[in-house]
Amino acid sequence: MPRLFTGLEIPPDVCHTLSSLRGGLPGARWIDPENYHVTLRFIGDIDGASAHEIASMLERVDRRPFEVTVRGLSSFGGRKPRAVVATIVPSRPLIELQAELERLMQRIGLDPEGRKFIPHVTLARLHDASNQDVADYLSLRGYFPSRVFMADRFVLFSARASTGGGPYVVEDSYALSA
Repeated sequence: MPRLFTGLEIPPDVCHTLSSLRGGLPGARWIDPENYHVTLRFIGDIDGASAHEIASMLERVDRRPFEVTVRGLSSFGGRKPRAVVATIVPSRPLIELQAELERLMQRIGLDPEGRKFIPHVTLARLHDASNQDVADYLSLRGYFPSRVFMADRFVLFSARASTGGGPYVVEDSYALSA
């Protein structure tokens, strides 16, 4: 059973910028740059027939390309930080695309996503990283000039069952047409 999710790919030049921020944080397991992405909708472990239905349903999405802005770093997890992420500015086209994907997944019978959509790129998963270490890291590396790229497609990714971080495989892509 494949584990599926939809997302936006990150262009190589932006991956390079983000990968230059790696290191210097105890307890961090850094994600390989080729696995950087923005998750739009986690789907989960799906049987083959459902995967084909999902892939077919995604072909119905009719959206225009839009700009995506990567702006600064933050962490997820509050008092027990669990990830360092690059923040994605939540633009209207991005929010609308994610909402449409959510509606489509619910239409085919998947449960609603339990978490609020906060667009980001996970750079590192944290294990036993202290709040202070994360705060120090973010104060040193958390700011970088914003990077902007054009999202002209979204993709259906698969992942092997693991603790996260890839490798991810593009199963199909869906153009955002002008």
